[in-house]
Amino acid sequence: MKNLYQNTVLQPVSSQLLLSLNINSVDFLFPGFAFGDFAVLHCFSAVKSLLTRLCVRAQLPYQLGGLETNVLFVDGGNSFNLYDISSFAQACELNPRKVLGRIFVSRAFTAYQLTSLVFEQLQTAIESYDSKVVVLSDIARLYLDNDVPKKEAQEVFLQLTAYLSDFAKKNRIILVTSYPSGFWSKNGRFFKEVLCSRANVVASVRKFRGRRCFILEKHPVFSLGKAEFPWGEVTLTDFWGG
Repeated sequence: MKNLYQNTVLQPVSSQLLLSLNINSVDFLFPGFAFGDFAVLHCFSAVKSLLTRLCVRAQLPYQLGGLETNVLFVDGGNSFNLYDISSFAQACELNPRKVLGRIFVSRAFTAYQLTSLVFEQLQTAIESYDSKVVVLSDIARLYLDNDVPKKEAQEVFLQLTAYLSDFAKKNRIILVTSYPSGFWSKNGRFFKEVLCSRANVVASVRKFRGRRCFILEKHPVFSLGKAEFPWGEVTLTDFWGG
């Protein structure tokens, strides 16, 4: 089997490290996430695959576009899938067992559990697992549960998102959250607006004039815009940036 490393151009380590998605059509618009970013990815099912991609790419050596870091995955929507991670790692000729061994998953099944994980355990977790990248999936889903009083959920979510924004900056980590699609109620719009206002990076994947596009909606430095997002399975060339 051909060794992909032989066809990969090693890049000098930049003083401004970025964790890119490494999708050719997207990287020109959005070169990647920087330390201190609190980012939101929303809309379309492709967001789940982007989280999978980040969990794997973050572990790569600096010269291959990674951050040489373990990943902390806070699962707020019961969405972490071992098979997806393993399949993606295997498709990229990485050892699935080693990749999975560097992803530490904390699951929350209620809003109260997620609140506790963030406020009481997140700091200790990134230090214990030596993680520079935190992924928090479906951040608002549990707070939109009918069993959680609406006013209480909104108040806690305001505090939670403010805390996460400060947490990313203070600890110089990359913190990427996803917002669940399909919540169009007034309360759902409130949570989305709060989350996007707290984040310094907001992006989505959605259809635009019949094409699926990656849309950069908010960023402190990069110009906003859209880029075509590839359909179908990610190729090895896409992953390695060849």
